[in-house]
Amino acid sequence: MQIRDLQTQFQKYKTEIDSSIENVLHEGNFIEGKEVKELEQQLAGYVGVQNCITCANGTEALSLVLMAWDVTIGDAVFVPDFTFFATGEVVSFCGATPVFVDVCHDTFNIDPHKLEIAIQNTIAEGKLKPKVIIPVDLFGLPANYPEIEKIAKKYNLLVLEDGAQGFGGHINGKRACSFGQAATTSFFPAKPLGCYGDGGAIFTNDQALADLLRSLKVHGRGSDKYDNVRIGVNSRLDTIQAAILQVKLKAFINHELEDVNRIYQSYQNRLSGIVETPVIPDGHYSSFAQYTIKLQNKEQRDGLQKYLKEKGIQSIVYYVKPMHKQEAFADLQFNEKDFPVSNDLSERALSIPMHPYLKEKDIDFVCQSIHSYLSTS
Repeated sequence: MQIRDLQTQFQKYKTEIDSSIENVLHEGNFIEGKEVKELEQQLAGYVGVQNCITCANGTEALSLVLMAWDVTIGDAVFVPDFTFFATGEVVSFCGATPVFVDVCHDTFNIDPHKLEIAIQNTIAEGKLKPKVIIPVDLFGLPANYPEIEKIAKKYNLLVLEDGAQGFGGHINGKRACSFGQAATTSFFPAKPLGCYGDGGAIFTNDQALADLLRSLKVHGRGSDKYDNVRIGVNSRLDTIQAAILQVKLKAFINHELEDVNRIYQSYQNRLSGIVETPVIPDGHYSSFAQYTIKLQNKEQRDGLQKYLKEKGIQSIVYYVKPMHKQEAFADLQFNEKDFPVSNDLSERALSIPMHPYLKEKDIDFVCQSIHSYLSTS
């Protein structure tokens, strides 16, 4: 049993997907065809922002925004310690310094209280200039943007929402990818809305920023592709991927988001009191990129993962190493006492199958297997 079943989804929408791909093949506009612009309009409308700019992948979406904001050497960018490497990588890539912040135990997302302490400490040290906060909507749950945006305003910082896992979630109706001055998402196949390759998008209400991003993503293009007014990159979403995403976006809106939340409730009913289950704060709605439980300790977590594998059930550990323990950041100095939650989660968290096409019998089998292991371990 896969953690995310893309084959079942494909079989359900095979006719529409095949037709969309065939249309692109007949038209022959494989780069920036009409489907790309159509998708951007559909995504912007769904999220509730004025501009959507598609690009090659979620990592470059983050990089493009930092490039547009001229984030560079001497700047501090605040990033959750418990997240995928790319969120910190893009900061170092542009020459700035990532400042890792511990997360909340219940939501896995950046802790606003610890964020403000990190900002204050950075200002007091005087070595770096605080410039950007990159909250991550981990496992599908939007971060605490009401508090984060208050802190950002207090210290005059920009907010870049990393919604790679959060697309479809919301806080009191305000959708993920609409927070901060800009937001990004990823269309990596396993994401809540994924294509059949790589892809990403940026969302913003800032028209000047949107215009700059559209230039930067195509070699700093001016009036046409042979008029280059600035140094940029090559980061475009293929037309075929856009056509696939148009089909999958309809499915996502029509039933998939509702289905994963129904499955979440089924898991909660069976696993609450047995393991620590996901917490969804009041007013929040998750798109459940992953359903992640917490075990008592690393030994129990690793033992359960091995047992599930023997049963044919895929599970994944997100993330084995917090950001501050990654070798790539070894030149930065950290105090382990600053990251108790991230260190704890890296040893106890385990993600189990979660996707819109899980059947009740599948949920029963997963939960029974977890019960069986824990009752004998």
